[in-house]
Amino acid sequence: MDVESRQGPKGDSMAAASEVSVDWRGRPSHPQKHGGMKAAIFVLGIQAFEMMAIAAVGNNLITYVFGEMHFPLSKSANIVTNFIGTVFLLSLLGGFLSDSYLGSFWTMLIFGFVELSGFILLAVQAHLPQLRPPACDMMAAAAAGQACEEAGGAKAGIFFAALYLVALGSGCLKPNIIAHGADQFRGGGERLSTYFNAAYFSFCVGELVALTVLVWVQTRSGMDVGFGVSAAAMAIGLVSLVAGVGFYRNKPPQGSIFTPIAKVFVAAVNKRKQVCPATATVQAIASASAHEMSINTTNIRRINKFRFLDKACVKAQDGGGKEGPWRLCTPAEVEQVKVLLCVVPIFACTIVFNTILAQLQTFSVQQGSAMDTRLAASFHVPPASLQAIPYLMLVALVPAYEAAFVPAVRRLTGVPTGITPLQRIGVGLFAVTFSMVAAALVEARRRAVAAAADDGRLLSIFWIAPQFLVFGLSEMFTAVGLIEFFYKQSLAGMQAFLTSMTYCSYSFGFYLSSVLVSLINRVTSSGDNGGWLANNDLNKDRLDLFYWLLAALSLLNFFNYLFWARWYSKSVETVQVAGVGGDGGGEPDHDKGTAEC
Repeated sequence: MDVESRQGPKGDSMAAASEVSVDWRGRPSHPQKHGGMKAAIFVLGIQAFEMMAIAAVGNNLITYVFGEMHFPLSKSANIVTNFIGTVFLLSLLGGFLSDSYLGSFWTMLIFGFVELSGFILLAVQAHLPQLRPPACDMMAAAAAGQACEEAGGAKAGIFFAALYLVALGSGCLKPNIIAHGADQFRGGGERLSTYFNAAYFSFCVGELVALTVLVWVQTRSGMDVGFGVSAAAMAIGLVSLVAGVGFYRNKPPQGSIFTPIAKVFVAAVNKRKQVCPATATVQAIASASAHEMSINTTNIRRINKFRFLDKACVKAQDGGGKEGPWRLCTPAEVEQVKVLLCVVPIFACTIVFNTILAQLQTFSVQQGSAMDTRLAASFHVPPASLQAIPYLMLVALVPAYEAAFVPAVRRLTGVPTGITPLQRIGVGLFAVTFSMVAAALVEARRRAVAAAADDGRLLSIFWIAPQFLVFGLSEMFTAVGLIEFFYKQSLAGMQAFLTSMTYCSYSFGFYLSSVLVSLINRVTSSGDNGGWLANNDLNKDRLDLFYWLLAALSLLNFFNYLFWARWYSKSVETVQVAGVGGDGGGEPDHDKGTAEC
């Protein structure tokens, strides 16, 4: 039977229970036949094609919502951000169902078909005029002081039903794609880090094709054809997933993942008045953890925060006989709850980062629409395709990062992955500030040119390329670092759920964008002026000031992250355990890790 114990950074063993993996028939998997890159390549296939399908819809959705469904610009931006936010929020549901009941493969297969049905329904509505409002030019109507008929009733109902079928399917799929691919690698380490870089490369390829070929199809042939192509891409991704079924190492579901968490809190509260010696507690917990995890090492990584929870795995001092599972928990259960609590601040620090991403998929697309889109006399660049610029760079940069940057930095730091996941996240959070700085400067320049031009001359659309380039570079660090960080902190049976927290960060970022847009309009409105972002005309809005506000928030968020990253690093301690490991010798180092109940 294939049993693994994953390793944390720098070779320290994580607080993870031994994991059993099976093949698609439920039989014990074989290391030579199952798992590895030969299995992960099929997962990378659905990663690329699913991203291709959802990115083509999400990145150009504001054009369809504004131009075809006739919702006002600010409302259209909020519809898009709420949709994308819901996609990522539902990743928590996908992670829960996978770890608790279905397993990652069946969760991906079921919700892959749900997402496919949403794409098909969107294509049908976009193709049939009777399911949409009458054709109307929103910009021309606004200039003439008129209004186009907004989608409502059954038309709006069909649109939102289709949109949120896509959200449900994609949301439940995303964390399982990452977790299922990572589960194919035994022992973790450098191979696992390489897989995460490969997964991000696959993500970039999907985004690149979506933002060039698929967006061009939407612009040239209509959104109905574009939605249909997204459905076809999703179908190909599902074929890729099923094709690898014979090679996968599957982690069986463990039952409800929330029950052990609840047990820890209940047991800790019940024993809140118990007193236990600090050093003995650490030694007992670490020794039990080592035995439970079958780890052949004398060093056990342990969270030294939230020490009151340690009481949940210490026997009652009153000698009241055998204790039930709601009175006495395992050390691994306690450590997982501590990990979940400790990663929350890291998770929270990435929300502003994803709020900036929301602007690039909404207002920056409209910003491009108000610029000169001509590349040649007869060819116009679709504004949504500008988002392909960073991914074009990253398709070359991600392999270079893995092949050149990691080995070079590894020699300097001694870290197998070059830099730690926390350091990688920090680099991206710092760099993303300059994306909004570039966006603000270009928007101010665009407004000035539009106001001064009597002949209708506009600023070239390529002026907004830097904001996309800087964000793409920062995302390579933050997104991959965050996924790797969360996966490596997870215990057995919680990989998909903890990985889903990465996507939940995207969700809160997009929801925060919607809140900020509404709040800014309310705060800055006066008299006839509806606010910085209240008009359907960017020449009247103050998008540049909104970008400056986000740049300031991003910089403050970076310093906040530095505090919490340092706090987390100090929360993890190495406890030396006597009699555990290969040599079985050595004295316990009581000074290295002490705890108070």
